[in-house]
Amino acid sequence: MDRITTDLLNNGSIMKGQVSRLLAKGISENLILRDITLSGFMTMDRLVRFIVQQVRDGVYKLSIIDNYDYIPEKAVLEKLATELNLMFVDLDSIDMDYNLTSMVPLAQLQKHNAIPISQDDMSVTVAFNDPLDIDAQEAIQRLFPKKILKIALATKKQISNYLYKIGLKDSVKGLINKIRDELNSISSIEEQQEASSILLLIDVILKTCINGRASDIHVEPTEKNCVVRGRVDGKLSEMFIFEKEIYPPLASRLKLLANLDIAEKRKPQDGRFSTAVGSREFDFRISTLPILYGESIVMRVLDKQKALVRLEDAGMDSASYQKLLKGLQAPYGIILVTGPTGSGKTTTLYGALNELRNIEDKVITVEDPVEYRMNLIQQVQVNAKVGLSFADALRSILRQDPDKIMIGEIRDQETLEIAIKAALTGHMVISTLHTNDSISAIPRMADMGIEHYLISGALVVIQAQRLVRKICVHCKVEDELSASVLEEVSESIPEGTVFYKGKGCRECGGTGYMGREMICEVLNISEELSSLIAKGASKEQMLTQAKKEGFIPIYQNGIQKAIDGITSIEEILKVAKG
Repeated sequence: MDRITTDLLNNGSIMKGQVSRLLAKGISENLILRDITLSGFMTMDRLVRFIVQQVRDGVYKLSIIDNYDYIPEKAVLEKLATELNLMFVDLDSIDMDYNLTSMVPLAQLQKHNAIPISQDDMSVTVAFNDPLDIDAQEAIQRLFPKKILKIALATKKQISNYLYKIGLKDSVKGLINKIRDELNSISSIEEQQEASSILLLIDVILKTCINGRASDIHVEPTEKNCVVRGRVDGKLSEMFIFEKEIYPPLASRLKLLANLDIAEKRKPQDGRFSTAVGSREFDFRISTLPILYGESIVMRVLDKQKALVRLEDAGMDSASYQKLLKGLQAPYGIILVTGPTGSGKTTTLYGALNELRNIEDKVITVEDPVEYRMNLIQQVQVNAKVGLSFADALRSILRQDPDKIMIGEIRDQETLEIAIKAALTGHMVISTLHTNDSISAIPRMADMGIEHYLISGALVVIQAQRLVRKICVHCKVEDELSASVLEEVSESIPEGTVFYKGKGCRECGGTGYMGREMICEVLNISEELSSLIAKGASKEQMLTQAKKEGFIPIYQNGIQKAIDGITSIEEILKVAKG
C-alpha cells in the first residue's frame, strides 16, 4: 500500500474497514486513497491539510504528491503558501514581465524549476515549485545580486510550461532582434510592414502552430506582451510570447496579407489569405476584433485536404455511416447535422458533399463564410452588407435548377421555411442546426414555427455529433476507474473491460490526448417516426420508437469508443453524458 494511505491508517484518520471494503470491490491498493476521498470518508481538504503538515514537519518531501495524480497540486501549494505566509501565483492569470527572464540563463531556471515574474526597485519576485528548497533559492538569489528575493509558489507544470515557452522565444531571438533593428532603422509605417523579418516571423508562427496541430491561431496583445496561442484538440495553449513592440508590425502585416484595411482599428474585419506552409497549401480565414490593448487577431487554419475527408476517416463507425449514406441516397428531403459549436458539423457537411458531388447533379451551397473551395460545386458566400442573407440566397438558388443544396446553418424561421419547401419540392437539402441531440431537432423546428406535418414530410435523417479527444498512442496506459465512475457506466460495459488513458508525454504536450474523433448518433426517419412527428408526439415517445428501430444514442456510441481504447471514459463523461 502507498505511504500516505499507510500513515493515515496508522494515525487513525481512516479505518481498516473502509480499506477492506474497497479492496473487496477490486480497487487496486495504490488507488484506495483516491476512492476514500471520492466516497467522502475523508475529504480532499483534510487530506491536503495532512500532507502539508507532514511536509512542514520534514516527514514528506513535497515531491511525494507527484505519485498521486488525483491529489491537486494547486490545492496543496495554496495551503502550504498560507501556512508559510507566502504568495501562491497562478501563472496563467498574470501578465508576466518577460524581460526579467532574458536577464538570466534559462538553463539555471530550468535546473531549479523557478521563474522570475516581476520586480520593483528593491526586490524581484520569483515563483518556485518547492518553497523549502533552500539550495534553489540561494542559486537564484545569486542571479539577482542587487535585489531582495521574494518567494512565490506556482505549480510544477505551469513553471515548466512557461520555461518551455521562453525557450521557444529564445529560439527566435535572432529574428526578433533583426525585426527590432529593422523597425528602428525604418521610420515610415509602410516600410515597417514590408520588413522582410516580419514575414519570416509570420512564417515561423504559422509553421510552428500547424506542426503543433493547431486548428486556430490567436494573436493577442496584452498590457506588456504579445501572445500567440494555438487551439489544439479543442484546447488553447500558448505557442509564443513576444515583446509588445513586435505586435503592431505583426498585426499590420497579417491584415495586409488578408487585404484588410490596416488603418481601421476600431471595427472588426474579416478576410482570408492562402500560403504554402512546408510543402502544403493552406487557407487562413482571419478575423480582427478591437480590444483594450489593440486588436485580437484569430486565424482559422483551413487545410484543403480536410475538405476531402471521408466520413469513415473522421471516426464515424460503419453502422452510423451506413444509416447516413441511406439518407444521402434519398431522392429529396432534408438532412440535418446537429451539435454545439466546434463539434465538426461543417466537416461532416463537406464529407456528405463529397459523397453527393458528381457530374450529373447541380450542387449549390450557401455558406457564411465559404470555408473550403470544392470542384463541381457552386458555392455562394452570404454577404449581409449587400443584403444577401441565407434566405435571399436560397430563394435565388431554387431558380438555378439545383439537385442538391447545402445550407451552412439554419439560423432563423425564414431560412428553415425555404429549406423545407425546397425539400418537399424534390430537392435534397443538407444543413446544420444547434441542438444537443438528434431528436431535439424536431421540437426545435416546431418552435421555429414550422407545422409538424411539414417537418414529418421533409425530414430524412438527423445526425447529432461531438468531437472527443483520442488517447495519445505514445503514452497510452491502462486506466483504473474509481468505484463511483464504474457504478455510473456499469450498465453500458461488458464484464472485464479494460479502459485506457494517456499518461502525458512530450509528443502530446503532456495532455495524454492527440487528435480528435467524432462520436455520433444517426436517426433515420421511418414511416412510424414520421407519423409520430406529424401527430406532435413528445420526445420520449419518439425516442422509444427510435430505440425499437435500433437507434443508438451518442453516449452509447462514445462508451463503445472508450471500450475500443480510442478515447478515455473521462472524456466521454465530459462530452456526451446527457
